[in-house]
Amino acid sequence: MGSRILGIATYLPEHRETIEDIRKEHPEWPIDKIANKTGIVARRLAAPDETAGDMGYQAASRLLERFPEARQQVDYLIYCSQSPDHLIPSTACVLQHRLGLAKSCGAFDFQLGCSGYVYGLQLAHALLSSGQARMILLVTSDTYSKYIHPGDRTVRMLFGDGAAATLVAEDPNEQPALGPFVVGTDGEGAPNLIVPAGGFRLPRSDQTAAEYVDSAGCVRTQDNLYMDGQAVFSFAISQVPPLVSATLDRAGLTVDDIDWFVYHQANRFMLENLAMCSRIPAEKMVYYMDEVGNTVSSSIPMAIAHYVEQGKILPGHRLLLVGFGVGYSWGACLVQWR
Repeated sequence: MGSRILGIATYLPEHRETIEDIRKEHPEWPIDKIANKTGIVARRLAAPDETAGDMGYQAASRLLERFPEARQQVDYLIYCSQSPDHLIPSTACVLQHRLGLAKSCGAFDFQLGCSGYVYGLQLAHALLSSGQARMILLVTSDTYSKYIHPGDRTVRMLFGDGAAATLVAEDPNEQPALGPFVVGTDGEGAPNLIVPAGGFRLPRSDQTAAEYVDSAGCVRTQDNLYMDGQAVFSFAISQVPPLVSATLDRAGLTVDDIDWFVYHQANRFMLENLAMCSRIPAEKMVYYMDEVGNTVSSSIPMAIAHYVEQGKILPGHRLLLVGFGVGYSWGACLVQWR
């Protein structure tokens, strides 16, 4: 038994921060240069009392309004986030109760960032293909803004908050609608995109909360998100084109066979360079970051949902999803949109 995506719903917080808002706060920053390079002019930020779990609940509720029968049919709730509501318990367990899913539903969290959506689809596909489930609710949600120091221009204008919910179900069709999958990991790059303090390796303290200024003039603490942008860019350029080639080879397809390439929406400069490296026509690349920023694990489903709403992704279209980033971690898969 194969698997397919039934539907996607998304949620964005109400508060919208624009580059003009940041310009007023930091007139010394090269705002226009950064915006032109990233392609991001605004982002949505979670409210102080709004968690990733809250956003995931909103996205899932919208999806279940379209598929009300799914509340009693979902066999697993899989929740992906790097912004947990609590260390204990799993947010997935809390969401199962809030959403009114059956108590026979399994629920668990997994912690991945920019490749999380592809990994989540692979987990769902494995459960469905093995006959252990018939329908799965995959929820991705992150509030990276809560990790960011307002004085760090390397990440302040990049990351936005948001959530997505996807229903994945078994598919008796002989033509696969989901897969194959190719994934990879290189933990050597872990220090290049990290929140150093907050876990048991380095608990938060007065020392980790002390501000410092780096060589580029960016302000942060060890409690905040740190990103070595050049190192992450080099990683993506070295790993993503082979990932795309390997996935196409495994599927027996070429670039010409794909209708849309849906990459993790890191920033426009990176995606344009990755497209050139893989010789992907510009008109086949999906871009949805200008008003929402990099929404981490939700960027791929958000981009898909937006293009479906715009009437660009249509039934029968073949998509190649490509996630990459924090970890380092990467993954890609084929999707037949139905």
